[in-house]
Amino acid sequence: MFLHCDLRLFICFPGPWGRCMGSDCGLGGSQSRAVWCAHVDGWTTLHTNCDQAQRPSNQRNCFRVCDWHKDLYDWKLGAWNECVPVSARTFGAPRQFTCSGGEEGIQTREVGCILKSDGSPAEDAICEYFEPKPRLEQACLIPCPQDCVVSEYSPWTSCSKTCGTGLRNRVRSVLVPPLFGGAACPNLTEFQSCKPGPCTGPEGMYSLRVGPWNPCALPQTRTARQVKRRKGKGQGLRERAGVKDPETRELIQKKRTRNRLNRQESPFWDIQVGYQNREVTCIHRNGSTVGRNMCLTRDLPLTIQSCVLPKDCKLTDWTIWSPCTKTCMNPESPRGNRTRTRQVLQFPVGEGAECPPLEEFESCEPQGESIPPCATYTWRTTEWSDCRVDTLLSQQDRRRSNLTGLCGGGLQTREVYCVQANAELLKYLNDLREKDKASRPVENKLCEGPIPNRSQLCQIPCPIDCEVSPWGAWGPCTFENCDDQAGKKGFKLRKRQITNEPTGGPGNCPHLVEAVPCDEPTCYDWQLISLSPCIPDDGKQCGSGTMIVQVQCVNSNGETVDRNLCTSNPTPEPVPCEVPCSRDCVLSDWTSWSTCSQTCSSKTIEGKQMRTRSILAYNAGEGGALCPNSSALQEVRNCNEHPCTVYHWQTGPWGPCTEDPSTSSFNTSVGVQPNSDGEVPCSMGMQTRKVICVRVNVGQVPPKKCPDGPRPSTMRPCQLPCKKDCIMTPFSDWATCPITCDKKQSRKRLIIQMPSNGGQECPEVLEEERDCEVPKICPGFRWKTHKWRKCQLVTWFLRQDTPGAQETCGPGLQTRAVSCRQLDGTQADISECLKFAKAMPAITQRCQLPCQDDCQLTNWSKFSSCTADCVGVRTRKRSLIAVGRWTDCFGFSFHLSSRICAIKKPTKTPVFHLLSGYIEEACIIPCPSDCKLSEWSNWSRCSKSCGSGVKVRSKWLREKPYNGGRPCPKLDHINQVYEVVPCQSDCKQYVWVAEPWSVWKVSNVDLKENCGEGVQTRRVRCMLNTIDGPSESVEDYLCDPEEMPLGARESRLPCPEDCVLSDWGPWSRCTLPCTRSNYRVRTAYTIRPPSVGRECPDTTEKEPCSLNLNCFNYFYNITDWSTCQLSPNAVCGGGIKTRMLDCVRSDGKSVDIKFCEEMNLEKKWQMNISCVVECPVNCQLSEWSAWSECSQTCGLEGKMWRQRSVVQASQGDGRPCPSQMEQWKPCPVRPCYRWQYSPWSECRVENVVCGHGMRFRNLSCFVSDGSSDGEGSLVDEELCSSLEVAVDGDKQIRLKESCVLPCPGECYLMEWSDWSSCVNICAKEAGVDFASVQVRSRAVLAQEPENLQLCPDQEWESQPCTGGECFDYKWFSSIGPNSTRPLIWCQRSDGLNVTGGCPPMNPPEDNSSCDPPCLMPKSFCSEAGICMCEEGFTEVLSSTGQLDQCAPIPILEIPTAGDKKGDVKTSRAINPTLPTTIQPGRNGRTWYLQPYGPDGKLKMWVYGVAAGAFVLLIFIVSMIYLACKKPKRPQRQRQQNNRLKPLTLAYDGDTDM
Repeated sequence: MFLHCDLRLFICFPGPWGRCMGSDCGLGGSQSRAVWCAHVDGWTTLHTNCDQAQRPSNQRNCFRVCDWHKDLYDWKLGAWNECVPVSARTFGAPRQFTCSGGEEGIQTREVGCILKSDGSPAEDAICEYFEPKPRLEQACLIPCPQDCVVSEYSPWTSCSKTCGTGLRNRVRSVLVPPLFGGAACPNLTEFQSCKPGPCTGPEGMYSLRVGPWNPCALPQTRTARQVKRRKGKGQGLRERAGVKDPETRELIQKKRTRNRLNRQESPFWDIQVGYQNREVTCIHRNGSTVGRNMCLTRDLPLTIQSCVLPKDCKLTDWTIWSPCTKTCMNPESPRGNRTRTRQVLQFPVGEGAECPPLEEFESCEPQGESIPPCATYTWRTTEWSDCRVDTLLSQQDRRRSNLTGLCGGGLQTREVYCVQANAELLKYLNDLREKDKASRPVENKLCEGPIPNRSQLCQIPCPIDCEVSPWGAWGPCTFENCDDQAGKKGFKLRKRQITNEPTGGPGNCPHLVEAVPCDEPTCYDWQLISLSPCIPDDGKQCGSGTMIVQVQCVNSNGETVDRNLCTSNPTPEPVPCEVPCSRDCVLSDWTSWSTCSQTCSSKTIEGKQMRTRSILAYNAGEGGALCPNSSALQEVRNCNEHPCTVYHWQTGPWGPCTEDPSTSSFNTSVGVQPNSDGEVPCSMGMQTRKVICVRVNVGQVPPKKCPDGPRPSTMRPCQLPCKKDCIMTPFSDWATCPITCDKKQSRKRLIIQMPSNGGQECPEVLEEERDCEVPKICPGFRWKTHKWRKCQLVTWFLRQDTPGAQETCGPGLQTRAVSCRQLDGTQADISECLKFAKAMPAITQRCQLPCQDDCQLTNWSKFSSCTADCVGVRTRKRSLIAVGRWTDCFGFSFHLSSRICAIKKPTKTPVFHLLSGYIEEACIIPCPSDCKLSEWSNWSRCSKSCGSGVKVRSKWLREKPYNGGRPCPKLDHINQVYEVVPCQSDCKQYVWVAEPWSVWKVSNVDLKENCGEGVQTRRVRCMLNTIDGPSESVEDYLCDPEEMPLGARESRLPCPEDCVLSDWGPWSRCTLPCTRSNYRVRTAYTIRPPSVGRECPDTTEKEPCSLNLNCFNYFYNITDWSTCQLSPNAVCGGGIKTRMLDCVRSDGKSVDIKFCEEMNLEKKWQMNISCVVECPVNCQLSEWSAWSECSQTCGLEGKMWRQRSVVQASQGDGRPCPSQMEQWKPCPVRPCYRWQYSPWSECRVENVVCGHGMRFRNLSCFVSDGSSDGEGSLVDEELCSSLEVAVDGDKQIRLKESCVLPCPGECYLMEWSDWSSCVNICAKEAGVDFASVQVRSRAVLAQEPENLQLCPDQEWESQPCTGGECFDYKWFSSIGPNSTRPLIWCQRSDGLNVTGGCPPMNPPEDNSSCDPPCLMPKSFCSEAGICMCEEGFTEVLSSTGQLDQCAPIPILEIPTAGDKKGDVKTSRAINPTLPTTIQPGRNGRTWYLQPYGPDGKLKMWVYGVAAGAFVLLIFIVSMIYLACKKPKRPQRQRQQNNRLKPLTLAYDGDTDM
């Protein structure tokens, strides 16, 4: 914007407005901008150089937007304007001439920011602060113009005349109206003149036309006649005996009628009988009116008749609104209703307007301050039932027969009920005083929201079994009490420890101490620690000596105590020994004593131990000590000399916890929920158990046989659980009584908390039932009709010129009174019948006072009895009273004179089956069968004999599930499921045991000295190791072969005077790291010193440490987790996953765990973790709901449904939910009665040819089976008496209507056609639907050629509809059998021939020279009269030799010498008729290969080309294979020793799986 301050030199420049600033929201903001003065050359100058008067402002007020304005302002979106074509908005854009689907357009709308409160406009910047401005225009699609589419013509009508010249008509109807600027509808009528023949007599040119009745009016009162009537009163006294004139008689009759109406008429009706007339004219065939005398007729129709003056319904004002049905305050609950009514002051009479609704409803909320809050409802639950595991067991589980001891995951249930919410009762279960105030259950449908779970998973802790260690060795004989050592009786004890603490404490473990009586008990004794080396006596080098004994004092438990406690026992003496001299026999040390052969001793059993020694060197021939004989090399002693009488204390189970009489604690009953353990501690009690002394294998013995020291206790304190009383809800309200008689009503109550621990028991009665009261008579209402009054004629002075006026006869009107009654006959207000009764009966009807010449009939007789039980006819009659002109009788209308009987008994036809029972037939509901597996196999042996391995057990499939049974677990390919757990094998479980070495066998024997090189042997066995030592021999593979001792050794037997060494001791352990710079050693000691001059060999031997030979590293190896292990009595729930810690040597061998422990390696692994096995919860369904109402009130197709829902979805391997969640059954068969119109009668215009008349139809009762195609049968109206009088939902019953009968020669409109089928106006190419519409039309019918100019315009009307179908329209043509030119027509895609709708193209060309015509695409008729295909397409002929289709053919481009492209390309000839750009002789030529012959089959060259291509392909593949194949290397002569050795499998002793 430029503001010129000085037109010559300087211009003022304002900058853009800044942001609206300010401390207050709204209009209190301000914004500023910069303003500067600049020279015309562009440089800035001082402000004073510009005209200050023209200076723009640099500050203004503005609207400052704050966040809270978002609730005050919003965008107002206007409606989209009409869709404008894009071409119309684009200057110079060409407009498309053909429409395909629709034309692209743009439509706009107005968008502005407004203030929400009053809709006043605001600045757009305010709304843009919160939300961008919505778009102002959008793309749209303008539908193509839809032309009017009409059907085919109907057949020609008969000629309108029987002689002379007439017209024939044929008509068609509108199927689709013209839309979006489409072409208008063509003529719906086509006329054709016809001449049946010349007329023999004069042609009827005139017709009597009856006009419509004029509105009803009251007759005009005439003062002159009243004066005349008053003057004639004197004469009337004299002429009373004579005949009165008709008017006088009529006046008298009217007065009587008026008096009677005043007595009986209801105030709701004001009936006034008036008159109405009509015009009767004579018209010519050309439509002109002529004199009536031109129409020759014997009787003129009535021109005047009685009528009821129409009066509209009149109502009172509305009453005030009734109180709201909702009497409490809760915005979330549904709104209530209130009503207001009005009363009828005047019922409609005659053709008066009907009464509008007398009652009006509207939703409401209660108003006022003291409105109480609404009662809310909430779900409540009972306490959870006990946890049950048996509900999770599968069908094949053997534990179903014995449910005791089951544990682990289970299921517990509870009941859910609805109560009225009350905040004061939320804690009724936590306070004893509230237990009687439990909420009363109400109907469950009152509660909303999610229903609490009725079941949940629970856990029964599995008892942990007690596990104990093996028995220890028998201890020494000791006193029972070392503090009281009176007597000489003692006990030897052996003990074991608890390795796994059981549930409930150690009291549930077996006995841990066993005792045997013994003699000479002692509490303390000396224990040998070590023996010193043998020291010869008197300081000699060899000979007899002693070994000093080192001892310590221990108690009976093996614990070291003060040495003074052992002073009562003599100190062990030094042990004599022998140091062999150089020429003495040398013996080895004694071996350790073997394990005792028996655990106890008796008269027949005695325990023995043995030890041995061997000869290391023989003595010299002379002077040396001799070697003992072989018996002296072995010693045997007795062991376990205690008798085989073992005693122990045996305990019984703990008894129940009972009150301790010594305490005064008060155990009260409480109504609180138990804790997770199921019990609430209340007071201390006492438990007892039985303790007896038992002799093993004998039974109970006196208590003095067992030692008192380890005697278990017989009593222990315990906590008494609190008593829990039964808590119940009060009884619910009595259920609503059914309307029918002989029914019962019930009420129920629920157990909220079950009693336990001696609490108050629940009552047995949970439901009560009683008979319903006999219902009173329902308050019903009915209309009571009174007797028809006398027939009233038109006033005499108006009809005095009509025939029969002197007889007081002719057509008239009669009325009657109607009142409202209750069913018991008492009077009721008229409004009750309007609300509850059926339609009000008619209060007026036409009547006929017969004249002398009229035909008179009696009333109808009663119907006769039915002629058959099922389908018969019954009749009624009436007879003639007087015979008049018979022609008048023909026009008399009546209802029906014969009817089909109603059904009286059941038949085989189900339509009329009136019984409500069902035919029952036995059926089988298949029970679900679960997946059945075998029992678990035995555990396999541990896969490792030393360290950690695995053991496996399996199940296999016996039977697959069916009928919705529990699915199988995941099976392997042989239908087995496995369980794998880690196992630990003790590396000391099996040990090698070597017997003593045999006597030396010297190979080169020096008989004198018995020494030299020799061999010793011994037996080595693998034995099972127990706590008492090796017990029995086992297979050698169970022991470690690396540790197997030598069974034979070769060595030199020392000669006399040689040095004799002991056997080598064990190797010392190599120190880490394992390097050859480190050594390990073993030593021996000198047993016999050598003689003078001889030396002993080295007593120390060493070897370097080598990794994985004699030096090893050790590390821990952790196994994988096992599967989740459950208790044997558990099905699911909490379990344990375990894994094992293994010690592995650096060469990969598993060794004893002690090797890793000795190295103090870190143990950072958790060996056990808890786990959960998902419980197999079967799908739990709710109870079936009550049967629904019948889907149809009658007929055969009605169904009743009931549903059930999933209460608990299946989990794990539980039984899945069935697919059938609803069931149906047929409803009790009831016939379908309905009111149905008969067809309209022909238009009747009394005794004349044309004009305004009436047509009639009857309302009859029909019965059917309810099916859509069932037409039904006519039955007695009484069977429809319980139905509302309505036809297809329409309560306005119309049994007659006015109609117009066209006069001869008149051109008129036909009746409306039926509504056409619903048509969808769409654009298939764009995938857009615009509208669905249906239409009906009225065509014109003409009878006289001269009157065609007077015909009215044809009419059509449309209405929207739903579900229309989108049609296509195509041109079709064919040649008839007797025609040479084709017949061309437009056909809709549903096969209907139409006019309009097809594209505005030229119809198919006339291929009349070809027979049949060439209608295939891309075909044309040749000069020879044969159908050919265009260039680029080949002919495919049918079996009859006619053209079937034109198939596109490939183009083969053959390169020329100048073309560098050497490949052959195939392309489809899209439009081969276009002029080619390739000129002959230039770049190339195009040949069209014809693969099909004239017979439609492939030519031979096509097969040849295909075969050649196949051979070429095989050749190329073969060449590629030979080129890529690697050449074989020449084989060399291999050496004999390079042959492959057979593969051998080395077994390491482990049974690896």
